[in-house]
Amino acid sequence: MNPRKSTIRMTLILAACLLAPAAVPADPMAAEKETPAQRDARMKWWRDARFGMFIHWGVYSVPAGTYHGKQIGGIGEWIMNTGKIPVAEYRQFARQFNPVKFDADQWVRTAKNAGMKYIVITSKHHDGFGMFDSKATGWCITKASPFKRDPLKELAAACRREGIKLGFYYSHAQDWNHPGGAAIGGRWDKAQEGSMDEYIEKIAVPQVRELLTGYGPIAVLWWDTPMDMTRQRAEKFLPLLKLQPGIVINDRLGGGFPGDTNTPEQEIPATGYPNRDWETCMTMNDTWGYKSYDHNWKSPETLIHNLVDIASKGGNYLLNVGPTSEGLIPAASVQRLKEVGRWMHRNGEAIYGTTASPFKKLAWGRATKKLDASGATLYLHVFQWPADGRLVVPGLKNEVEAAWVWADAEEKPLPNGDRPIDMLETERSGDDLVVSVPAKAPDPFASVVVLKVKGTLKIEGVVAGQAADGSIRLPASDAICHGEQIRYESGGDRDNIGFWLDPGDWAEWQFMMKQPGVFAVTAEIAALGRGRFLVGVGDKQVAAESPVTGDYGKFTTVALGKIEIPAAGKTSLAVKAVREGWQPLNLKSITLTPVK
Repeated sequence: MNPRKSTIRMTLILAACLLAPAAVPADPMAAEKETPAQRDARMKWWRDARFGMFIHWGVYSVPAGTYHGKQIGGIGEWIMNTGKIPVAEYRQFARQFNPVKFDADQWVRTAKNAGMKYIVITSKHHDGFGMFDSKATGWCITKASPFKRDPLKELAAACRREGIKLGFYYSHAQDWNHPGGAAIGGRWDKAQEGSMDEYIEKIAVPQVRELLTGYGPIAVLWWDTPMDMTRQRAEKFLPLLKLQPGIVINDRLGGGFPGDTNTPEQEIPATGYPNRDWETCMTMNDTWGYKSYDHNWKSPETLIHNLVDIASKGGNYLLNVGPTSEGLIPAASVQRLKEVGRWMHRNGEAIYGTTASPFKKLAWGRATKKLDASGATLYLHVFQWPADGRLVVPGLKNEVEAAWVWADAEEKPLPNGDRPIDMLETERSGDDLVVSVPAKAPDPFASVVVLKVKGTLKIEGVVAGQAADGSIRLPASDAICHGEQIRYESGGDRDNIGFWLDPGDWAEWQFMMKQPGVFAVTAEIAALGRGRFLVGVGDKQVAAESPVTGDYGKFTTVALGKIEIPAAGKTSLAVKAVREGWQPLNLKSITLTPVK
């Protein structure tokens, strides 16, 4: 994976998307003319699964982050690049790669018991080492190592026995061992020099063909880092996809082909991708490939909250393990997966086959849903259990048919197999629904409360109101983003509207105005150029220009002017770009302060 997590990769992907021809279809096999119904059928298992295991395993597990006695910074599988290890020297590690403790059945059971529905394993990472018996090169596990077995064959058989879908990660562009392969940061050894087109034709394409023909049904093909992948080069792989007609591919092939799924790395997008299938891939510690001294493990609670958060935004969670050179998944990973598995055994119904939350924000946790002919089932994942026993569900207008704690249905079986459920009482409180819940949380990590509601979901958006002094602050997190690229960014130092690349995109806030009048408008903005924009309420507008702050993370508060809001009631404020000369900006907030 990427040595700087997602920074380089996301830059490459963004550039590829921006340069792609507007007419490029979402499906790279456009000639097949897949209908929306056919696509939905192909993607159904993947959307239902919600949870998968990523496995980064290869020769890099031998040095395990250390080279010539020195700990090499960055992530484990990038040690050849980060340490600038010569090709001939790096190849010596393969002689020490003898994973005799590898047990495919045990790996698959570990994933299955954790509640995972599919596995994606590195068939070849950027070091070019094939983790399968390849006829295209001698740089593979059966020829260059003493192991001589094909672990992917064994894993494929184990997955079939356990009913787990199998996918292959394949580094098609970057290859630091075969001449001609791309290398982020540039090549450092003459042995790497060569023609990339020849590398693709003689190594990459033949190996992908081997993977798609020799291992039974393959559910996912996971490309990575499409460096120097022109459209012409990417097109060489497309005919191979016909070998597995139902395969799901990600967005990292390059050449302008967006594939089936977006792949945010090490982050959970604040609002997901409402019009795209997507999957967050994430490590359990700080590395993908094994590093002997990386012990910065995420807690089981964090992993469960991540899974719930991702599902609540309509995405999948691809959680990584990095096995050792002996073929063992680290004990810390196994223990955490057991904890996640215990939670999933009780609450999987609230994850599998669900779709995104209908609520914009929930102060106490997240929600997922399932729709049916009579209405909807809402699964309320409560991270912060209410001390007063009153769980407030904001803005839900539907009639509630039933409400219960999901754990009750799991823990109280009767002799005849029925499971009694203690129904919870609900009541209306203004625009909100209040559910009376037990005093103690049923689960230490995330408790699930189920609401069965009638009819089409009707949820009144929670809107901001005026403070005591009449002012209103509209944070980025409350914005409604309109457009394909603009979105709310959160996590780390981000808490703003970003990716405002298209001047046709715009942002909107809804709020309750009780004391109308004239307001001074200020905004927190970060920008590299002076883009012009309009702030408007109805037919009242303020024209403004963004400041130059020098960094998209460096915000400054600027006065934009005054605007009149003549009437009380629910009000909508819009921020729209002026197309001519537009320069992207990041927007953290808008504040309206009454003019005395």
